[in-house]
Amino acid sequence: MQLAELLKTCGLAALAVAMAVPALPVAASAASESSAETQRQDRDARRGERSGRDTRSERRGSREARSERRGNREARSSSRGNRETRNDNRARENRARDNRREREANNRGTQMRERDRNRANSVRRTASARADRERVNARARATQRRHANQRHDRRAERQRDNRRYDRRDTRRDYRNDHRRNTHRDYRYDRREARRDHRRWNRNSWRRNSRYNWSRYRSHNRSVFRIGSYYSPYRGYRYRRLNIGFRMDNLFFGSRYWINDPWRYRLPDVYGPYRWVRYYDDVILVDTYSGEVVDVIHDFFY
Repeated sequence: MQLAELLKTCGLAALAVAMAVPALPVAASAASESSAETQRQDRDARRGERSGRDTRSERRGSREARSERRGNREARSSSRGNRETRNDNRARENRARDNRREREANNRGTQMRERDRNRANSVRRTASARADRERVNARARATQRRHANQRHDRRAERQRDNRRYDRRDTRRDYRNDHRRNTHRDYRYDRREARRDHRRWNRNSWRRNSRYNWSRYRSHNRSVFRIGSYYSPYRGYRYRRLNIGFRMDNLFFGSRYWINDPWRYRLPDVYGPYRWVRYYDDVILVDTYSGEVVDVIHDFFY
């Protein structure tokens, strides 16, 4: 644009000069002017080319500068983005670490609460078990005291009964022994033995419900508490007797007879047989031979 204006200005100036100079010198001057004009145009063209090259270089430099600036902006934006990404990652890691620490703290708190709860439950169970044991022991001690008192009362009652029984049996034994030594009683016993020779049946009376002494004893315990047993021999200890054993005649003396078998729901006897007490057992003995015909162990209390 500047080059065109410059050429136009130069042309107008040359035209004005030609019109002012006379005709002959006009040609020479025109030729000189045309050469000058040509040189000027060449200079202008070269200047224009240089300016164009400068302009192009400037444009290229500006484009490069712009591209460089754009690259710098992109680099800054990318670095900013990387920095933000790193910041985001760091913030995420911090949040994750905080969450992990919070979970660990919650887990520790939960474990501590659970441990405290288990310890409290263990202490409570131990205290409850100790209280239960104390109650059981107290109940057992009370039961033992009650049983001891009952045994003491039964022992005292038996001693009183035995003292009465011994005084009564002493007089009775004397009378019975006096009678037994007479010839009349001896003949009577022999007649009784000859009159009834039935063998005792141990099983028939046990099948009869009338003689269910065990059930009767469970409802009438006081009837079977008849006091202590005194052996006819000093220092003699209890020995378990069975059927077929032969006893000494002092063990089935009249003081040991059970005169009322039905009182204990035992069957009546006949002939030479007698129900006899032997410690806490009851024995059916043949008074002539001393043989044990029937026996019930642990009959009395």
